[in-house]
Amino acid sequence: MSNTIICFGRKLEHFSSTSRSKLSCFNQSYRGLISTCFRFLVFRVNPFWVQLAYFIVLSLVGFGALKMSKPKSGSVSPKNIDVFFTSVSATTVSSMSTVEMEVFSNTQLIIITILMLVGGEVFTSMLGLLLGRFRFETPPSFDGDIVNSISNRGLQSDYSLTSKNIAQEVELGRITCSALANEKPINDLESNKNLTSDIKSLKYKATRCLGYLVFGYLLVVHAVGSSLVSMYVSLVSSARKILKTKGIDIRTFSFFTVVSTFANCGFVPTNENMIVFKKNSGLLLLLIPQILIGNTLYPACLRALIWVLDKMTKKVEFSYILKNWKEMGYSHLLSSVHSCFLAATVFGLTLVQFILFCSMEWNSETMDGFSSYQKVVGSLFQVVNSRYAGESVVDLSTISSAILVLFVVMMYLPPYTSFIPTKYQKKEIEKGSQNESAGKSILDCVLFSQLSYLAIFIILICISERQKLKEDPLNFNVLNITIEVVSAYGNVGFSTGYSCKRRLKGEQWCTDSCAGFAGRWSNTGKFILIVVMFFGRLKNFSFKCGKAWKLS
Repeated sequence: MSNTIICFGRKLEHFSSTSRSKLSCFNQSYRGLISTCFRFLVFRVNPFWVQLAYFIVLSLVGFGALKMSKPKSGSVSPKNIDVFFTSVSATTVSSMSTVEMEVFSNTQLIIITILMLVGGEVFTSMLGLLLGRFRFETPPSFDGDIVNSISNRGLQSDYSLTSKNIAQEVELGRITCSALANEKPINDLESNKNLTSDIKSLKYKATRCLGYLVFGYLLVVHAVGSSLVSMYVSLVSSARKILKTKGIDIRTFSFFTVVSTFANCGFVPTNENMIVFKKNSGLLLLLIPQILIGNTLYPACLRALIWVLDKMTKKVEFSYILKNWKEMGYSHLLSSVHSCFLAATVFGLTLVQFILFCSMEWNSETMDGFSSYQKVVGSLFQVVNSRYAGESVVDLSTISSAILVLFVVMMYLPPYTSFIPTKYQKKEIEKGSQNESAGKSILDCVLFSQLSYLAIFIILICISERQKLKEDPLNFNVLNITIEVVSAYGNVGFSTGYSCKRRLKGEQWCTDSCAGFAGRWSNTGKFILIVVMFFGRLKNFSFKCGKAWKLS
């Protein structure tokens, strides 16, 4: 009897061991399949489709969350098309609006804040860096010896270069990552393997370090910015009174505004945007730097930060990033020369706008009630926002047409537009021509330029709103539609709004609203503008389109 029990126990143990082994094998195969599919989707599929899917899914999730949460008490629930429009606008950081912002409850404002945060350019670029680490099957080891490679190149005859000082050689500019990757020692294959391992390890560590740095940049700016805004609103009675009257929580307003400003979205929890704070110059001055460091000056600030950390910490990863900025594959990381010219261009365009805006609007109705100091700060805030942020302290429908056209041009320009002298462009032009000489697909040859697509979108909206163009020409005119379309394309958020006073026929049913001009469009027009917002958020993929079309 005892022998039978022992035998049964052994069989049961063997069966359990076999089952565990099969289960472990199945789990490994399952994880391997998921990893393979993930790598295929991220690294094999065109990045355009990956990002498009990301923003569409995010917009749908945001739409569902906004629908499930209730609006502010006493407010009418927005239509489905308006809720989805708001979700897309927050996800693509466009801040185009079809409903008033004070309709949304505190919970809905938090949802919109999350959408703006995860849809912002800095956050999505950080995700790209984190995903870029998956290009390495496993974290490479850093224990190779590249003496043979360097001696073969004759760079140093009396200096034994190992993996510990490879970064020093990269920093001094004696060797580059691409040159090391192409080294093939003739008589020492093991040295070549170690060399490749050293390069991959250093690039892996640099990519990880850059990802953490961008995350820290994002975290510090939001923490410090929201704290300063919250402190200002709490201490200044006029600003605090505005939020109390509107029933907006100070903490929600602070974090919402900072996230929106840094992401260059332009949403503000108040119906009037920043117009109600036009005399709070301190608040405007707090937001101006966040507008710049979150978009147009982000590459310059990032490179300056890496340079400072390199000097302070002497870490090899920072030296590698500075010397091999192009090989890092991070589009926001530019050379030192390019970063300087970018910063100069940003300040130059801002100065030109500031001078023109002040010269045209200083004594106009737009600036009524402002002191001289408030006019200077308000004008500066307004022109800085014309490049992608979209917050406003004036009613755009009241400013001159010349300034509106200037804003349209500024909204159309890419964020990293920079003036670079010809002598600094030669190398980039040569490299670009080599890349363009590679084969192009048929789709690349028939695509239009971005300006052509904007013209098509404007025509389509003019067709969908043709009846209103006839009946209400002062509100529905081509200039206002152009501003709305270019603003959506540039993910800015400027809008001339809609005024019942401008109607040729005054109807009693017409009520003024603080919502954007698109709020008065048909559902077809709103859907076209949704497409424009997606197109504008992904415009980096179409900068070089349309070159097959020649005008002469």
